[in-house]
Amino acid sequence: MSDFCSWLTADRLAPALEPMCHDWLHEPGSLTRRLTALACGAFNVEPLREGWQPLRPDECTALALPRGSTGWVREVYLCGHGQPWVFARSVASRDALQALGLDLQHLGTRPLGHLLFSDKAFARTPFEVCHYPAAWLPEAIRQPQLWGRRSCFLRGTAGVLVAEIFLPALWKAAQSAHTPL
Repeated sequence: MSDFCSWLTADRLAPALEPMCHDWLHEPGSLTRRLTALACGAFNVEPLREGWQPLRPDECTALALPRGSTGWVREVYLCGHGQPWVFARSVASRDALQALGLDLQHLGTRPLGHLLFSDKAFARTPFEVCHYPAAWLPEAIRQPQLWGRRSCFLRGTAGVLVAEIFLPALWKAAQSAHTPL
């Protein structure tokens, strides 16, 4: 399995993306709000793991950290109707968390997006997208060719990198929501 991902900005992404996929990958607002609306309120966050660990090389590059840096890593499922719709991985360095005053260690089942979107001082970098490497996914959902996106929420020079990988159950739910009865 590959552990390499070529993150592409929107201007480098193949234009052949299905419109619904493009729409979700480039959702500029809170993904949590959009998922909650799609689930008619039946939305929850299921924490998988979190803690201090070495960051992947692509994460170090995105956060302008030295290769091999350690950071806080939070992995969760964003669920609709109790089904994982999105796998999310958020990472930040210790210095960034201190500078931003964020306590990611105690979020529990609360969405990170609520913190980031409620603080207008955060600026979001442009999205990068890729087919997320299956090896980077939890074993229960491991499969190739899942679309993922990431962006960095910055306040000053400190940032939190958020990657969101869209799972087949989301596409099914989104398709059903747009299919006339």
